[in-house]
Amino acid sequence: MKESVDRLASLPTPSKSPKTPSTLDPKQLTALQSLGIPTLKDPCTQPSFHNATICDSTTPFRHLVSLRLINCSNDIEISTTALKSLYTLQDLQFLNCPIAPVHLPFELIANLHTFTCIKSLKKLTGVWLGRLRNLTDLTVSNVPVNASGPLIILGNLKKLRSVTISNTNLTGHLPKKWNLNYTYIDLSGNKIKGPVPSSLTLLENLKYLNLSSNALLGEIPDAFGDLLLLQNVSFASNSMSGSIPDSLSGIPGLVHLDLSSNQFNGTIPKFISKMKSLKYLNLANNNFHGVMPFNGSFIKRLVVFKIGGNDNLCYNHSTISSKLKLGIAPCDKYGLPVSPPPDKSSDSDSADGPSSDDDDDTSDNITHKAEGGHGPNKVVLGVAIGLSSIVFLIVFLVLLSKWCK
Repeated sequence: MKESVDRLASLPTPSKSPKTPSTLDPKQLTALQSLGIPTLKDPCTQPSFHNATICDSTTPFRHLVSLRLINCSNDIEISTTALKSLYTLQDLQFLNCPIAPVHLPFELIANLHTFTCIKSLKKLTGVWLGRLRNLTDLTVSNVPVNASGPLIILGNLKKLRSVTISNTNLTGHLPKKWNLNYTYIDLSGNKIKGPVPSSLTLLENLKYLNLSSNALLGEIPDAFGDLLLLQNVSFASNSMSGSIPDSLSGIPGLVHLDLSSNQFNGTIPKFISKMKSLKYLNLANNNFHGVMPFNGSFIKRLVVFKIGGNDNLCYNHSTISSKLKLGIAPCDKYGLPVSPPPDKSSDSDSADGPSSDDDDDTSDNITHKAEGGHGPNKVVLGVAIGLSSIVFLIVFLVLLSKWCK
């Protein structure tokens, strides 16, 4: 949406509306009525209905230069006649208008500089978009695009400076040849596959590059640092590999770097910590190894920092507090990740096991000792009583025999 605002800002500034009820071209007034846009109020008066229209200042009738259709009704039918009368449009936007695709007449295409389609027109084709030859800005998002690759679209749009084709299920490979005027490229959320071509590094005016959530393979081109004006780059959620190229250190104004959820490997270069403009750094869920080269002051300077999910990566615990939840282990004296400590519950279980056994043995010993301390053994006592009885019996018999005599 930021791009849409910037585009509108570049359009001719509307002059103050005259006092007449409507100065808009009658044919265009009729076209707006057919599109369900109220015309009781002069469409050229600013702010217009939903800020949907902007007019020029021509006489005797003013003409539309920008039209935004928002939250369209499903039963709206845009006729070719209505679109022909809107030939003066330079900016056309469909926002949440799930209507059937429309045929844009040549008269309208000739003047159209910016086109936006977000959750609208149900589906588009690469050939349909490729007809918009004079566009400088193209935004298509959250609508299926049937095309064999981005080149079918971009190859015909020679004047294009800004392109967003995101979440459209676009397939194919990235173009090997690019229009050198690009300042903004967003092809995220598609099914684009294959490597990132080195020709991309020739776009010396490029400031924004988002190729995340595709099926890209291979490495970041070695000459990627030639994109000196780059401020925002994301290769997140692909299947890319290799190391971070040293040339990246030559991009002075890089603010946002996202390489997360790939298969990048090697060590993390130290120069990243010297990139003074960097505010967002996401290197999570890769195969980086070695000692992380960042200290606490660098991490605190960042607005967003993510590095977890790199199992062979560790941090120097002498320079970084363990209170920082980095998602990686501290390093040992050899620069290798320290094995995570055993689970506390298993520790307590294993510790309690021998103690319980010892306690049982001790308890048994105490019991036995206590039993032994109560007095003579019962067997001995029984024997003693038996012997006493025998002795008494013998004595009694002896005495009895003497008494009988």
